[in-house]
Amino acid sequence: MKMQSVSVVVPVFNEEANLEQLVERCLSACDTMGRPYELILVDDGSTDTSRELIQRASEAHNQVVIGMLLNRNYGQHAAVMAGLEMSRGDIVVTLDADLQNPPEEIPKLVAKMDEDYDVVGTVRVPRCDAAFRKVGSWLVNRAAQRATGVRMHDYGCMLRAYRRHIVDAMLMCHERSTFIPILANSFARRTTEIEVSHSSRGAGDSKYSLWKLINLQFDLMTSMTTAPLRLLSVIGALISLMGGGFGLLLLIMRLWHGPDWAAEGVFTLFAILFIFVGAQFVAMGLLGEYIGRIYHDVRGRPRFFVQTTFGKSRLRD
Repeated sequence: MKMQSVSVVVPVFNEEANLEQLVERCLSACDTMGRPYELILVDDGSTDTSRELIQRASEAHNQVVIGMLLNRNYGQHAAVMAGLEMSRGDIVVTLDADLQNPPEEIPKLVAKMDEDYDVVGTVRVPRCDAAFRKVGSWLVNRAAQRATGVRMHDYGCMLRAYRRHIVDAMLMCHERSTFIPILANSFARRTTEIEVSHSSRGAGDSKYSLWKLINLQFDLMTSMTTAPLRLLSVIGALISLMGGGFGLLLLIMRLWHGPDWAAEGVFTLFAILFIFVGAQFVAMGLLGEYIGRIYHDVRGRPRFFVQTTFGKSRLRD
């Protein structure tokens, strides 16, 4: 049986403090597998020396390390999609550049893929992140489980492995807002997850601020499901029934106690009006999110623009 080749895709954004160690550890880990591999480093518009370090690594490790430089910052998942498009391996492993997930775990994922899985996810044990990051991940995981029907415990971990036909299926999807783990699971037949080690960031700063995490939650919610729209319809119907019921109650009490009693309910009517106005604003905001995504998708603009590439993988020979 032919030994399956491996592509390792790493998005990079301002990781000059970690890049040299990242490349060294990735190459050492991949060498232990005894199979053809390539390491694809995708610079997502870094403003430090990451681009120069990627070029240097590609020149030093010819036929193994490929560098891709995007012309500006497009976001982590767009950078990963650029790397997936460049990859040629039978198995593709994605990995963050911050070294919180050690590259030494790559052979473990590849070995699990050999058990005929389409996607192998990971669970970070123990999780070494701030509390608000853990809460955000919990919300993402719950939403993703309901949207895909695939019960995985850690959709937020980028250290994952995909089979080639899953990667090809993802590349056929052209929507701009893409959450790769969820998209992959929507095509996969057999999925599983394994535990991997996790550590605190040794150098550099996290690229996800609280505001960016909030934006990510909106992206996930509106890109993978229309459930919020359905929920708004249900809430709107309930509010309408409550308003109708309360209006009927006011009418009955007015007939029973006379018009003087009904005049005292003016402020209650105003409160009901405010509830309706608030519900309408929430609905318009969510509808605006979906309409905005339709606008971006129908324009058909590319997710990213590759400015330069360095190196040639032996998987392309």
